Amino acid sequence: MAPTPPLRPLPNVLLVALVPVAAWFVVRPLLDPPPALPVLFASVGFSIFAFLAALYLIPALGPRFIQANLKGKDLLKVYTDPIPESQGLVCASIYILLLILFIPFPFSNTVGSLPESRKTFEGLQGVASLHHELSVYLSSLLSLLMATMLGFLDDVFDIRWRHKLPIPIIAAIPMLMVYYAEGGNTHVVVPIPLRPFLGVLVNLGPLYYVYMSLLSTFTTNSINILAGINGSEVSQAVIIAISVILNDLLYLPWPVDFKIPLHLLGSQAEVDIGGAWHAGMSYGSSELVGRHLYSLYFMLPLLGVCLGFMYHNWYPARAFPGDTLCYVTGMAFSVVGIQGHFSKTLLLFFLPQIFNFILSCPQLFGLVPCPRHRVPRFDPDTNLLHPSKAKFNEKPPSKLTTLVLRIFSTFGLTDLTIDPKNGQILEATNLTILNFLLVRFGPMTEKRLVQVLMATQVTGSVVAFVVRYGLAGLVYDGDRR
Repeated sequence: MAPTPPLRPLPNVLLVALVPVAAWFVVRPLLDPPPALPVLFASVGFSIFAFLAALYLIPALGPRFIQANLKGKDLLKVYTDPIPESQGLVCASIYILLLILFIPFPFSNTVGSLPESRKTFEGLQGVASLHHELSVYLSSLLSLLMATMLGFLDDVFDIRWRHKLPIPIIAAIPMLMVYYAEGGNTHVVVPIPLRPFLGVLVNLGPLYYVYMSLLSTFTTNSINILAGINGSEVSQAVIIAISVILNDLLYLPWPVDFKIPLHLLGSQAEVDIGGAWHAGMSYGSSELVGRHLYSLYFMLPLLGVCLGFMYHNWYPARAFPGDTLCYVTGMAFSVVGIQGHFSKTLLLFFLPQIFNFILSCPQLFGLVPCPRHRVPRFDPDTNLLHPSKAKFNEKPPSKLTTLVLRIFSTFGLTDLTIDPKNGQILEATNLTILNFLLVRFGPMTEKRLVQVLMATQVTGSVVAFVVRYGLAGLVYDGDRR
């Protein structure tokens, strides 16, 4: 039996090099003359601190989690030594603490760009909306805290899927209540083909809050469902966070002016980026710049803490995230999508998760047997992963189940084992994107599988940008802000 791999070495040079850099980014907004976007400077500094804290605290606190019986066995390895579980609690604690320490920068007059300095910088909110923005920020923090608590309870009590699905709705309640109290917008823009029937705008009213609740449920559980191999959960969070950050950067003011030739993708016009008061793709709207700065304030520290944890969760993993990390990252994405008013764009970055959810529906809703773990099957002799299978041992599949599985098989989404005597389905590969990748590309190592998964996630983000800024012009007019 192979020994458990030792803890990964911690590069002390990185600590010595990055701490002064992070401190400079945090202190720089307090010095005269302030930079154009001083709060963003502070956010970058806190993000570096988040990365370093996760990098060094995860191995330091891991043994305490094992002592508290928060440990697990890696199902896809030959060794059986315990590995600390629920390390998402450490990541969430770092993330939320730094977001709390960050509050004085955007919401006080200490930083040179805010109220009493009498200076106006592109995209920053003034006195009138400062208290509104603070209430929104605090409600988002409260939702993240509740997501952390509920995720950790899930780790401890191992809640069944049918019961854990609505849990994120509870965590989203503070954010939704403040959204309602502040008179949040519930109108949506109608696509061009439907405007003769519905008009340009439709007020969804209470249905909009149902939609936001379902969004938080999806972003949280979709990351959790697509799990089971080293690095899968945190790599999803990293790539989606990077995608959201890149999208946010398109809306910030740039010192130079350039154009993106979107006419090559079918758009009717090019897109101007930058220039004085163009504020990127915000077209001079300080409100839009403020929304995407708000998103960056949450996404940059999230990216930092996830990168720090990924160092220890990468194959072969020395720490497991547990459900806590999935809950917190999913809720963070919901927060920026809802409060930043770009939930449709956010969902585009979840294309692999949407595919995985649709593929998983027959098992999630009881048509196909759903084992406790749907991870791929590990062959210790070859160190390769193979698609795991759901077996119809207790009763034969129903007509509806047979129809669904045969359709999935026709499109290459699953492999079926058929009884040659009566044509009845005996087995089907578990309906997850991990097993689908193994069905399509054949057996592979765990490290290779997570790399293919990450490539799939990156491809989904590229498609999302093409759809959002190229093809969206076919159904929406104007600048589509």
